Amino acid sequence: MAGNLDAIVIGAGFGGLTAAIKLKEAGFDRVVVLEKGDRIGGTWRDNTYPGACCDVPSRLYSLSFALNPEWSRSFSPQSEIRDYMERVAGQFGVTDKFRFNTEVEKAQWDEAAGLWRVTVKGGETLTAPILISGLGQLNKPGYAGIPGRDSFAGESWHSARWRHDIDLKGKTVACIGAGASAIQYIPEIAKEAGKVVVFQRTPNYIVPRKDREFSAFEKWLYRTFPAVDRGQRWLIWKLMDMRFEAFKLGTKQAEKFKSDALAYLDEVVKDPVLKAKLTPDYPIGCKRVLVSDDFYQALVRPNVELVDSAIKTVTANGVLTADGVEHPCDVIIYGTGFITTDFVNPVEILGREGKSLSDAWKDGAEAYLGVTVSGFPNLFMLYGPNTNLGHNSIIFMIEAQVDYAVKAMQALKSRGARALDVRPDAFARFNTQLQKDLTETSWAGSCSSWYKTASGKITNNWSGDTATYRKMTAQPALADYELT
Repeated sequence: MAGNLDAIVIGAGFGGLTAAIKLKEAGFDRVVVLEKGDRIGGTWRDNTYPGACCDVPSRLYSLSFALNPEWSRSFSPQSEIRDYMERVAGQFGVTDKFRFNTEVEKAQWDEAAGLWRVTVKGGETLTAPILISGLGQLNKPGYAGIPGRDSFAGESWHSARWRHDIDLKGKTVACIGAGASAIQYIPEIAKEAGKVVVFQRTPNYIVPRKDREFSAFEKWLYRTFPAVDRGQRWLIWKLMDMRFEAFKLGTKQAEKFKSDALAYLDEVVKDPVLKAKLTPDYPIGCKRVLVSDDFYQALVRPNVELVDSAIKTVTANGVLTADGVEHPCDVIIYGTGFITTDFVNPVEILGREGKSLSDAWKDGAEAYLGVTVSGFPNLFMLYGPNTNLGHNSIIFMIEAQVDYAVKAMQALKSRGARALDVRPDAFARFNTQLQKDLTETSWAGSCSSWYKTASGKITNNWSGDTATYRKMTAQPALADYELT
């Protein structure tokens, strides 16, 4: 393969880390991982808010080839996951593959040379025949189009850019949003703030996390007998994969899932007015199902108020809602999620004939198996379109995608080819069937969510269980590709 590198990887989250390791193992040593941040971690580097932790069990939220017997809890806290990733990079000898504080601005396919030309901030250009995007889906903070943010006189920030220098003790804190991040930090700040006002646009179904510490004996057992650790991991994966049936519209499993979630709400929240505000009116799974042992418990505290009236604007003094009430506050925290349907923004990616990926995706992002895009040779995406999950671990999906990309690179090398591009007919056939399958899932239900575009196209979630995905990505179907 030509170029000064074998492959260029963008992003140092789980995708970039896995790619660096597996490429090295496959003999592709000339690899660089470009990361705009200052260390490995991706979302686990960026999100340092109080209470930040994973909602997938620790045993499964780790790489299959790098088990960690030392997890402190059944659901890993943020700092442990970040530290685990850095430790794994060192263990597999890929730390030197990462270039930090290096922001990619543009990647352009050079047809004549059969190379990707990647330009980073400052003007430097790197070249490689292979480009792997590990940008993920949850890294660009979004503010839900709320007007007036700049007019607020107090301190404010997004949950993914937490201000640890601000003491919240005794302050009135407005928490805009009640999603996956907010339900983790709201219980923590409610312990010290004078008052917490939670602004909820739409309620989520919530199920108990049932988190606990691992005992010293358990850690010893996992450390001494890795087969036990691996067996636990497999069992958790299997049970979670079976739960996919609960994300299909109208199934008995979906009804049971819903009744269990509502029973948890009934158990904790006794006030009928508050309970009504927290009861969803859409199929379970249509929006992300949240897991928490303390969010409902925080909402019934005397210093916490839940507001479900729509936000009209942020003012100098606080938040004005559509019912005409201004809610004064000292601090505003935006738990308004991320821009999830752009995938590669703000990186400009140009494929054959200079066509931009953003133009190709003007009607909604799509990819073949979530990994390749027609017209963009030798581009592989990790955690790309339609590979998010509602029921299992994204680490499993990322490993499948990296293995797929490595096998495709090996096929190119063994055939003496320089470019591999998914055929338009195969690309269209896959995505047509995918969208058809998605109509039978709860993600197609009557709600708005970060899984969909404004037009309603589901661009983020996979349409089946992870075992099916693993089988489909086990080996590149070269008949679906054009090799140059």
